[in-house]
Amino acid sequence: MTARWSYSSIKLFEQCPRKYYHIRVEKSVKEPESEAMLYGTRFHEAAEFYVKDDTELPPYFTFAKAALDNLKQLPGEKLCEYQMGVTKDLEPCAFDAPDVWFRGIADLLVLDRTKGVAYIVDYKTGKSAKYADPDQLELMSLCVFKHFPEITKTKAGLLFVGCNAFIKGKYDSRQQDVMWAKWVRNHSRLDAAHANNVWNPKPSGLCRRHCPILSCSHNGRS
Repeated sequence: MTARWSYSSIKLFEQCPRKYYHIRVEKSVKEPESEAMLYGTRFHEAAEFYVKDDTELPPYFTFAKAALDNLKQLPGEKLCEYQMGVTKDLEPCAFDAPDVWFRGIADLLVLDRTKGVAYIVDYKTGKSAKYADPDQLELMSLCVFKHFPEITKTKAGLLFVGCNAFIKGKYDSRQQDVMWAKWVRNHSRLDAAHANNVWNPKPSGLCRRHCPILSCSHNGRS
């Protein structure tokens, strides 16, 4: 059976296959929800309702009001926390469809259908954009091209609200076959691990202090 995946799951697998196995396959370990993660969840919820319904931002998030107001001024239909799925045959499907292969959620998707342009924004609450990964923008753009074939170009960005940074990316639907080919190759390694049940560890400097897989010999906290 082909493994379902998302941006976060493929990145977890690339970080360490053994960690992926314990968290996503065996599900014997659950990553602890840090204060930073809780903060990010609260911000995403506040931003969603502010953009969608004009719900007032909580006082501790008003620092992001100007940035969100700029997004609200973008032309087009605004979809918040929009879920999309794609099948193994690269056809659009529902997020929870039985044959879903890849799935992702766009924090904010703005469709300017008259111009064939979509704006995609992913909110980040980290303190630095130094290690920003635009791969997420590419995957969301690929989903948009499948779900909205009238969209031929996307203007995407990672909005780091805490440090006032915006990492941009532009994508063209004419290049989607090339972009998908890269992700299919990446996914093939994940599929092979599932098929062979081989989950080799990938040691790094984060193992000893940050990895929740205490049973791994590289952890050092067991």
